[in-house]
Amino acid sequence: MKVKKSKKHKTRRLGRKDAASKAAPLRPTTPEHTRRVALLAAQAGLDKKATDVQVVDVAGKVDYADYLVLMTGRSDRHVSAIAGSVDELLARNGTRAIFIEGLPAAQWVLIDFIDVVVHVFLEETRALYDLDGLWMDASRLKLPGESRESANP
Repeated sequence: MKVKKSKKHKTRRLGRKDAASKAAPLRPTTPEHTRRVALLAAQAGLDKKATDVQVVDVAGKVDYADYLVLMTGRSDRHVSAIAGSVDELLARNGTRAIFIEGLPAAQWVLIDFIDVVVHVFLEETRALYDLDGLWMDASRLKLPGESRESANP
């Protein structure tokens, strides 16, 4: 019975990825395109009043992404709204998420755009997992309207 549950979950998960890839065929990405996707995701969060928005450059440090976008919401509903805004803005600009995880509880929502992974946290959850501390030495992209000193901690 345990195998059936695992198999069912895996099938459902693959189905979502397949549906996303059919909706928007994967294209080769350039570093400029990837940077633009990361900045658009950050802007979508800022537009929904996300706090402590950071775009962390992890290119060459990990093999699963070039940028991590970290942001915080005030409540589970706020986290959900931020995640929806990120997904919608990027879809309108031609980049669809291949996977979204964590929406039902909305304590930590992960949105995977292949080379950019967006994390939308509740404040307590962000502090608990401390991705900011994990990537303390990685450079940060300057966000529009941000002073140069605040771009690199």
